[in-house]
This record gives sequence, structure tokens and C-alpha cells, in this order.
Amino acid sequence: MGYINPLLKLPAASGLLRMPAEQRRAIALVLRELRDQANTEAEQAWRRRKGPMAAYWRAVSTYARHLAHALEQPKIGTATGEGNA
Repeated sequence: MGYINPLLKLPAASGLLRMPAEQRRAIALVLRELRDQANTEAEQAWRRRKGPMAAYWRAVSTYARHLAHALEQPKIGTATGEGNA
């Protein structure tokens, strides 16, 4: 991703990044699936003219993607742009 993940600015994000890599990968995989499913729900809601539900599902998709990306960071410093000297 070509931007600084806004979720990584929250204090709880460091807890995610301290998890063992294997656990982070497993959770990120589930979050990627959640993202795909939420996108599908958003498209269906949009086709049914249910704008608020489409927006809700699109937000779920975005948060799932941001969380998955955060979990895929190799270490704390690289996630926030810190420690890259």
C-alpha cells in the first residue's frame, strides 16, 4: 500500500504488531476474506438501491484491508515509517 495506514497511529496497533508472525498471517488471511465478502455485500446493496448498507459494507471492507495490512508488517518500525534509517 502506498500510504501510511491510519490504524497504525492508534496505540493498540503496537499490540497487533507484537503478535507472533504466524498468528498475524493467519488473522490477516481471514481479514482479506472478510474484505472480499464485505465488498460483495456492498455491491449487492448498491444494486438494490440500499445506499446506507452499501456504505456500511464498504467501510467494513476498508477496515478489514487496513487491519490485514497492519498485521502483514514485518516489524513495528516499518509499519509507521519509523526506524527506517
